[in-house]
Amino acid sequence: MRAPVPTQVQPSSPLQGGARCGDCPIRYRAVCAQCEGDELALLERMKFYRSFEAGQPIVWEGDRMDFVASVVSGVATLTRTLEDGRAQMVGLLLPSDFLGRPGRDTAAYNATAATGVVLCCFRRGPFDQLMQRIPHLAHRLLEMTLDELDAAREWMLLLGRKTAREKIASFIAIIARRQAASQKRRPAGRIVLELPLTREAMAAYLGLTIETVSRQMTALRRDGIIEIVGKRGVTLTDYARLIAESGGTGDDGATA
Repeated sequence: MRAPVPTQVQPSSPLQGGARCGDCPIRYRAVCAQCEGDELALLERMKFYRSFEAGQPIVWEGDRMDFVASVVSGVATLTRTLEDGRAQMVGLLLPSDFLGRPGRDTAAYNATAATGVVLCCFRRGPFDQLMQRIPHLAHRLLEMTLDELDAAREWMLLLGRKTAREKIASFIAIIARRQAASQKRRPAGRIVLELPLTREAMAAYLGLTIETVSRQMTALRRDGIIEIVGKRGVTLTDYARLIAESGGTGDDGATA
């Protein structure tokens, strides 16, 4: 199967919050975070934007992938499809996360927009060459890869050992940490956020049933840990209390 053709966004599009790299909301967290001056100008000339609506495929597992990209805004899911057709969600892509792998020309996972998504894209071949010319670009990608490895190990703990309540609390804490990072602050106190996934998608991601997700969300609300606003709005009454419910310390570095 082939994904529908995404909307290609021109650099002047208001979707980006500004065309210049210096104005980018993920400027100091993305793969280009350590680039300055001429290096940033070179990336500026190479980049192009693509946008996807919620539910739209970004790339299919096994398809040729001629670009790599940073998520500028929105959330995408990563899934693998088993031989019998069943799909398992294996990760999330949040703002500043990197999609694709230099040196690999096929997609390892299905990537689907869970919300409206904007990607800052680079053609894979020229980006591979640029990594040879700019060592700290490769170094930053290595840092991000190691962070992703740490997050995957933390997620193995969550799926294998944590209770349903701890899983829900951990997931909300991850979203809260990433939101705080995007605002250049540490998560603390009362936090208002919007969950990027439906209850059904949360259940699939956490290895729970929809009924269990709903029960645990209700229990956290009843116990004063969270307040629920609409379908996806959540207010943390106190971040430290949520971390206590998650069975973690709040500084594990997990990103999703």
